[in-house]
Amino acid sequence: MQHVRIIARLDIKGPNLIKGIHLEGLRVVGDPHAHAVRYYREGADELLFIDIVASLYQRNNLSDIIKRAADQVYVPITVGGGIRSLDDVSTMMHSGADKVAINTAAIARPALISEVARRYGSQCMVLGVEAKRVAPGRWEAYTDNGRERTGRDVVEWVKQAVDLGAGEVLLTSVDQEGTRKGFDLPLVQAVCDVVNVPVTASGGFGRAEDLGAVAATGVSGIAIADALHWNRMSLAEIKRHAREAGLDLREVPAA
Repeated sequence: MQHVRIIARLDIKGPNLIKGIHLEGLRVVGDPHAHAVRYYREGADELLFIDIVASLYQRNNLSDIIKRAADQVYVPITVGGGIRSLDDVSTMMHSGADKVAINTAAIARPALISEVARRYGSQCMVLGVEAKRVAPGRWEAYTDNGRERTGRDVVEWVKQAVDLGAGEVLLTSVDQEGTRKGFDLPLVQAVCDVVNVPVTASGGFGRAEDLGAVAATGVSGIAIADALHWNRMSLAEIKRHAREAGLDLREVPAA
């Protein structure tokens, strides 16, 4: 059986948990800490916190949120947004993060990937990718929460980043994000085909059938936000559907 992690994704703007469509049109969901603790207690295998305006303002404001979560959450925590240096990584790790997701700064200076991997291990260095379709079978990497073009081909960039030391890939489809129309399966498959590190697919989960479809690409993680935030499907339901699709999931200890 294929083992897959179900990851609760929490996009943060200021003090608020938010959700948008195509990373735009943001709506406030509520208190990120309350949602993080609830998702952990309901069985999320990991939590993913993304400061969606951090790159724009060149800072990450999640340190206090991560510290609070780490006191009550005992699954891996990944933090992304505005992480530009080893000092930024150190701050997040000391706050309680297990991994950091880096996108904008990695594209600006790919050597940062190797620096993080050498100091903290490849398992800590997650490459964040925001992908937009530019032609059939081709996607461009974007930065700054899907606002800025880079001219880089997603598949080639992912290969390069893994060679530099990235130990995991967080792959967000900007086209599908928040649409509830399913994952960009050709994109996910194209990335999974060229790397031998865990890939987490993010963007588009809408129906139970989407779990088996995206798992068939070979992903190791499935990030979910909209369905959880708006109570369209609970983590228990998501995991039940995943098991029915033949996926192996972490057992949640009885409370």
